Amino acid sequence: MTSSTDQPVFPDTDSENGREFIALFTKSQRRLYLYILSMVPHPIEAEEILQNANLIIWKKAQQFEVGTNFFAWACQIAHYEILKFRKKRSRDKHQFSDEFVSQVAEAVKENQDVFELRRNALMFCLDKLRQKDRELIQKRYQGSNQGMDLADELGRPVNSVYQSLGRVRRTLFECINRYIAAESYSHE
Repeated sequence: MTSSTDQPVFPDTDSENGREFIALFTKSQRRLYLYILSMVPHPIEAEEILQNANLIIWKKAQQFEVGTNFFAWACQIAHYEILKFRKKRSRDKHQFSDEFVSQVAEAVKENQDVFELRRNALMFCLDKLRQKDRELIQKRYQGSNQGMDLADELGRPVNSVYQSLGRVRRTLFECINRYIAAESYSHE
């Protein structure tokens, strides 16, 4: 899928394979970014690696076999880009070994479906909360609201806020576990 000047070329949107590739490519972007971010501590660096990986994925579009695991294929490309990035930054003494990064990459790849299931469960369960409980959780975890700051903002005693947060967390925990159990049961 490259031209004679080795520039990326869009997959043929008139072909079924081209449309499938574009759909898989688009769908995988968030997961691929999170995969990279699990091995690169800075979001800006992870974004840079994702862009480099995307260029290679796009250039190699013709090599992808529709029906195989697109995400695993893309992760392999991203993994090589992470290693190249790390090699460029090798002067930094605060880096893990390439072997360790490879092991983490493999573990993340193996558990990606579990992470995605848990994220879907959390979104589902947050949506099921009463509005005031959802707002309380969002205020607590969006930004840097600590319990005392949140109590001041809400005009409630700190102990009351902590009790409410505990109750909402338990509700979410139980809902997430039920969701995952139901999903696991439906896939047996």
